Amino acid sequence: MADSLKKHGLFLDDLAKIRVLEPEVASQTDKLREECQNFVTRIGDFHKAAEEFIKIMSHLADRVEQEKMRAIGMRNLLHSLTKEHDAEKQQLEALVLEKQMELERLRVEYESLKKIEQEQLETIEHLSSN
Repeated sequence: MADSLKKHGLFLDDLAKIRVLEPEVASQTDKLREECQNFVTRIGDFHKAAEEFIKIMSHLADRVEQEKMRAIGMRNLLHSLTKEHDAEKQQLEALVLEKQMELERLRVEYESLKKIEQEQLETIEHLSSN
């Protein structure tokens, strides 16, 4: 009887039900369906993992950008402080030079006044002795 059903394209399965597909083809179809479902599940898991990875990398990129901006700000601050330090150093060097010139002028004036004092003392002594 099974042979006569096969001639007409009908088959009996394990439960003795009449099927249009061969039992082996039906079994392969079920296996393929399960593999497809597993594949879809794994693709879904991969998609979730990829989205999480992208989210983490985006957050990390934002933090890197913030640190980059902070580093640029610190570099600019350091550069401006260096310029300020150089300007202050030049001002102090100019002040030292000015004070040295004033010191030299006062030393020359002191020497000149000392010489005048000596001359006046000699003149007073000379007039006193006469």
